[in-house]
Amino acid sequence: RRGRPSSVPHRPRERHARAHPVHVTLRARRGLPPLREGVLFRAVRERIAAASRDAFRVVHFSVQNDHVHLVVEAEDARALSRGVQGLAIRVARGVHGLLRTRGRLWADRFHSRELRTPCLVRNAIVYVLMNVKKHGVLGSVGVDALSSVLWFDGFVRRVVVRGDCLVWLLCMWFVAIGWRRHGLVRVDEQSRAPS
Repeated sequence: RRGRPSSVPHRPRERHARAHPVHVTLRARRGLPPLREGVLFRAVRERIAAASRDAFRVVHFSVQNDHVHLVVEAEDARALSRGVQGLAIRVARGVHGLLRTRGRLWADRFHSRELRTPCLVRNAIVYVLMNVKKHGVLGSVGVDALSSVLWFDGFVRRVVVRGDCLVWLLCMWFVAIGWRRHGLVRVDEQSRAPS
């Protein structure tokens, strides 16, 4: 292949089990305006809100300037692949429509990581919801309104829920209950690489 080498190798993805949520990252190509800016964010948010179906569900998200983090559930590997690819295509069409551009929006294949334990799920939720702090947009305290944090009910202290819910709330055990065994999330927690 010509051009920048893909940061996501072209080899078979991890085997997907229905019970396990998946942390997905979509990275935009260089040279685009920040995805967090006004009308672009609204376009991305609308596509995320419309992406959930019975077989593929977005349960958490965070939009950064050049990438999007998601925690999703999928019935099987095919539903996972099709759900993420469909979302990526819809976001690309929306953003290109606003920018009046063409070509690739995403730098490479989506990255995914199967979350096989409640602890991994908790780490991924914190990573996604607090990711903006890692990029220096918010201080150590505060929540990111450009994420699903506004509908997250797992904080030690309740954060006010606003507007129509954009994520799937009827989650499976790992996302609904399992991760809570490792403690509710504090608003001042920092995003760190998932372990």
